[in-house]
Amino acid sequence: MRAEAGETIGFSVLGSLRVVRAGAELHLGARQQRLVLALLLARAGAPVSLAELVDLLWDDEAPASAANVVHRHVGVLRRLLEPGLPTRSAGRHILRELSGYRLRADEESLDLLKFRSLSRLAGRSLQDGDPESALRHSLDGLRLWRGRCAAGLEPASRLHPAFLAVEAERAQAVREAADAAERCGRMSAVLAPLRQAAEQHPLDESLQSRLLLALAADGRQAEAVEMYRVVRRRLADDLGVDPGDELREAYDRLLHQRTQPARTESPSPFPRPAQLPPDLPFFSGRDDLVAEARAAVARPGGPAVLAIDGMPGIGKTALAVHLAHGFAAGYPDGQLYVDLRGYDGREPAMSPTEALRGFLGSLGVPQEGIPAELHAQAGMYRSRLAGRRLLILLDNCRDAEQIRHLLPGSPGCLVIVTSRSRLSTLLTTAGAHPLPVGLPSVDEARAALLPPLGAGGVAADPAAIDAIIASCGRLPLALAVVAARMASLPPTPPAQIAAELAQAPESLDGFDGDDPQTGLRAVFSWSYQALSAPAARLFRLLPIHPGPDISIAGAADLAGVPLRTGRALIGELSRAHLISEDLPGRYRTHALLLAYATELGEEHDSPAERAAAELRCRQFHRAPADRRTGGCQPTPSTTR
Repeated sequence: MRAEAGETIGFSVLGSLRVVRAGAELHLGARQQRLVLALLLARAGAPVSLAELVDLLWDDEAPASAANVVHRHVGVLRRLLEPGLPTRSAGRHILRELSGYRLRADEESLDLLKFRSLSRLAGRSLQDGDPESALRHSLDGLRLWRGRCAAGLEPASRLHPAFLAVEAERAQAVREAADAAERCGRMSAVLAPLRQAAEQHPLDESLQSRLLLALAADGRQAEAVEMYRVVRRRLADDLGVDPGDELREAYDRLLHQRTQPARTESPSPFPRPAQLPPDLPFFSGRDDLVAEARAAVARPGGPAVLAIDGMPGIGKTALAVHLAHGFAAGYPDGQLYVDLRGYDGREPAMSPTEALRGFLGSLGVPQEGIPAELHAQAGMYRSRLAGRRLLILLDNCRDAEQIRHLLPGSPGCLVIVTSRSRLSTLLTTAGAHPLPVGLPSVDEARAALLPPLGAGGVAADPAAIDAIIASCGRLPLALAVVAARMASLPPTPPAQIAAELAQAPESLDGFDGDDPQTGLRAVFSWSYQALSAPAARLFRLLPIHPGPDISIAGAADLAGVPLRTGRALIGELSRAHLISEDLPGRYRTHALLLAYATELGEEHDSPAERAAAELRCRQFHRAPADRRTGGCQPTPSTTR
């Protein structure tokens, strides 16, 4: 890349951190400045959030001036890369993003991007049945490495996930180089990189098994036998396990002098998974969110992640699946889908390792070839995605940490995430575009009842339909349960359903489906069970509070806790979408959630405790206005 007319600039992160401009190596400054540059290089053109840079620079609590310090380091780096650049000018290399910065580079200027390009060429050559070319490209890429990623930084800093992910890419490249070498009978060509990778990842059996075969093919059987014994002992001492199938098979081949693979046919082409659930044939509404998502994805340099969040039963998955089907044609290499069970009463949340094993299998990696270590799995996954365009739908995510290793490491893919939690971390660390899902309009709610009734049925009894919509609080899941009742045989007339719901306005009995796990109680319970005990208690007490909304001070008084604690509890409920801040400082709860909270309160809280909460609430509202943060407004609403 050219810095100025006639000047070239080169960045190196595969080893010690280096920048060369016009043939001269630059002095990169003190520790923090080098860390900023190292993280930008390791992300290779992807955005790096300001929060992530602050976390990297300060191991302990960051000072109040942390953001300004980062900005100053970036300014110094910009002027270092482009001498004479005016103060506060952005320059051409380190670009400002909404949430942070990114480095502009290409494979000619950044060794990491060149390495990835060669790794893609190697993978395609191997798939095309040309192991000689695959081996050549792999070795060319591995020669770019001069040491560990960002070598020269202190060891603690090199444990940052961005640097570990790049190291995992190298380990995967070594595996693929060994596979190519084995196919063309040149295992000795990869002996040196295999030794280095196996030493760096001593518990990675896939690397150890390949090193064993390379030693045997090079005539070093005794060394290979001793290596197996050392690895077996290490696995037993460190993990309490015996060698897995892949390592045992390699040892068996060594003992029987079968150092060449039993099968030499070319691997199958890169699979094109098509895992999306079916789109709802009658999906309607959400036009504003669909248009916003399409505009964001179509924008040059637009987000690689769409983060959909909202309360339980609001229709997040339906929207995500609909969007995914609409985007699928633009991602010809396939679609991956996983239900992460972040909120599920039947099974525990899925671990990143379990999700990665599933994805890698769908991408053509045999189960015995998947490494055991999480970072190695993530590196293999990102290597398989590099240079390809896939759409990835991560449904029912519990938090950002659950999906951190499931995000691609290079541009080209689109990830759609759904969660009941507000995934604020994704906005800063991955540049995600937020798509908060609210209640549908009355017209959209009416459209949800069209499939069982048809337009004529809805028009035949508009009063009953409107009453049903009001009782459902426009919540899509509640509407779906009612629609299923109207579609059953024999069908239940809308007027009968409206009357039943009106008779018990504070009960959830009318929203039980055929499957107990899809009823409102079950779906609400998964969010409730994820709360801390104090937040769960406040949620159960909310129906005691009069009026449509509550302030932080009112919530603290209701729970009998200090204002600071009340603020934290309200924040937890808000992040879980069990309450919503419709006006600044005023929090509402959906009527059906209040009905659920009432049931929980009657089940878990003693009459004395509820009476004490009622007394605190009355005393709070009798207090002078300057002690409170606003009273209750007696306005009718589906939420309060």
